[in-house]
Amino acid sequence: MKDADYRVKLYPDGKYRWIYEVNLLRNPTVLFDVYKVLGMSIVILVVIALLIGLFSGDLSLSLLKGLGVGLLAATGVMLVLGALGYVFYALITGKKYIVLFTLDEHELVHKQMPATMKKARLIGELAILAGAVAGRPGVAGAGMLAASRDSLTSTLSDVKQVVPRRWMNTIKVNETLFKNRAYVCDEDFDFVLQFLREHCPNLKK
Repeated sequence: MKDADYRVKLYPDGKYRWIYEVNLLRNPTVLFDVYKVLGMSIVILVVIALLIGLFSGDLSLSLLKGLGVGLLAATGVMLVLGALGYVFYALITGKKYIVLFTLDEHELVHKQMPATMKKARLIGELAILAGAVAGRPGVAGAGMLAASRDSLTSTLSDVKQVVPRRWMNTIKVNETLFKNRAYVCDEDFDFVLQFLREHCPNLKK
């Protein structure tokens, strides 16, 4: 993404903000999330079936073979339906996922913006925020924040892993039981990665 309006910028309230527009058909990170959820569901069902067989005394080689066949079939169906559902979702949302990021030394906030929100409006509201009177920057950006649909906040002191995926312009920001991510353009990728590493005191070595 080469548009200068999408670059990471420091705002009057001391926070860095940037917009990233994810092309859902080119960046598969959301699809990977779908597969993870579906995969976990299948694993849970298999474990339950094994426990039932174990405690009922019916656990046998034939049962294991049946579970194996069922697991393979379920995996195949999951891959196909997951991909079809993902493509359908991408098409109805205009093939894009728009995110507003806010970063300071304490937290990373990931806000999903409505797909119908125009690029010009997003950039315009950030421009207003940039020119806000010192001490009241939040007022100027109220319209943008109110328009956001979903929000994920990572407290940097709780983050255990910062994992870069440069080829997907993605930085994973993982706590013990909570996962987040930042999408960053090529030009600012190293800056955001280094900032996170410097302000997450409890990263696993």
